[in-house]
Amino acid sequence: AIQLEDQEMPKRCGHQPGRRVVPLADMLRKIEVALAARSDADMLLIARSDARSGHGIEEALKRGKAFAAAGADVVMLEGLAGEEEFARAGDAIDAPLMANMVPGGSSPMLDPDTLARLGFRVLIYPAAGMAAACAAMHEAYRHLRAHGTTVGSPVPAWDLPAINDIAGFTELRAFEARFAEI
Repeated sequence: AIQLEDQEMPKRCGHQPGRRVVPLADMLRKIEVALAARSDADMLLIARSDARSGHGIEEALKRGKAFAAAGADVVMLEGLAGEEEFARAGDAIDAPLMANMVPGGSSPMLDPDTLARLGFRVLIYPAAGMAAACAAMHEAYRHLRAHGTTVGSPVPAWDLPAINDIAGFTELRAFEARFAEI
């Protein structure tokens, strides 16, 4: 999939204040061009609007409906402010909807069953890995600072061979060995 957004540049995270959107006609043109350029029927076009934060729910719904009518395969309204707004989007927009679940963000964390009931078919959790990694790093470094070593840290951690394996270094070393000059 490719995601097109109606945000003006410079782009901001969807859960940060001060986002501005381009005129609706400009976004509809982006959708039109993207659909005309699509050469693979399996490539989905996600059309995202950030209008909710600066222009309100009515403008966001208006844009979402227009994106669907223009042919977007999936519509995302960023920053919906409660289950009632998710329900309104599900009722108003005739396209699969995408929800962005960010703990502490501007939208509530709704469970997958509730989101499905409200019409949301694509759920993303873009900060899940980063948030867990940040918490783990914080605790690992706190242990290191307190004990002067990582030995005995309560944070699960991979050793160097595991890191090398997941990064592909094991295969790289095997490939290099085939061509290394002796």
